[in-house]
Amino acid sequence: MTEISASAGWRKLGLIAGGGDLPREIVRAMGAQPPFVIRISGFAEDDFDDIDSVEHSVGEIGGIVKSLRSAGCDAVCFAGYISRPDIRTLRMDARGLKMVPRALAAGRKGDDAVLRVVVDEFERAGFRIVGPDSLLGPLSAEAGCLGAAPDDEAQEDADKAMAIAAEIGRLDIGQGAVVARGVVLAVEAQEGTNAMLERVASLPQPLRGCPGARFGVLAKRPKPIQERRVDMPTIGVDTVQLCAAAGLAGIALEAGGALIVDREGVIRALEEAGLFLQIRPAGRA
Repeated sequence: MTEISASAGWRKLGLIAGGGDLPREIVRAMGAQPPFVIRISGFAEDDFDDIDSVEHSVGEIGGIVKSLRSAGCDAVCFAGYISRPDIRTLRMDARGLKMVPRALAAGRKGDDAVLRVVVDEFERAGFRIVGPDSLLGPLSAEAGCLGAAPDDEAQEDADKAMAIAAEIGRLDIGQGAVVARGVVLAVEAQEGTNAMLERVASLPQPLRGCPGARFGVLAKRPKPIQERRVDMPTIGVDTVQLCAAAGLAGIALEAGGALIVDREGVIRALEEAGLFLQIRPAGRA
């Protein structure tokens, strides 16, 4: 067992990998005893050809469970983004089909409700659910400021963006919002953070900053009801680059409520673009 698994009470980790860099970060953290990886087809970007892995559709719940058990896994970690699939075209097995009514009913309440159905299914199958933050302690956002320092205008935008992110989170809409000079430019819904930032970059120049005169802030924070073991707000180098392309001045996160993938790379990207990353104490508006 790894030191992580020994202290946590499980033996072998199964990593259900979606898109983005977070799954690979977890593999690195596991060191000499890597997890067994379930690559979710259509989402996982890494082929994980250096470790044991298998590919399944997001609807092949029975197949995923069988593969995890065959690999000796007794714990599961979900990492990487997976958007809502089109059930009409989704490849599903019997166990996945059996989940459909519960997933559809939960879907009317929001994404977090759907995630709870998924978590419940794997817990009922006998697996311990392990949050990425418990594996990636050094990646957890701690209070402080990285990169540049926010001026008074940026601080006001950060305050408002964090308040809006909290409100849309309460309604189970999304995790992020962008505010520039007091104007709400975007809130995150089903498209995800990257697509939201690309949308901001397409707005008329007077509404947003530019490399020579940056203004505006992206805020991301967990939903109050969020299942953090499965869906923790995450940023990486691509987030910083997209904020820079949108003319924003910085990013605001909640301490203990987000993961920073490739922290050194993020710091370099912040410094190169002249952006700030403000990490606020939990509970601050």
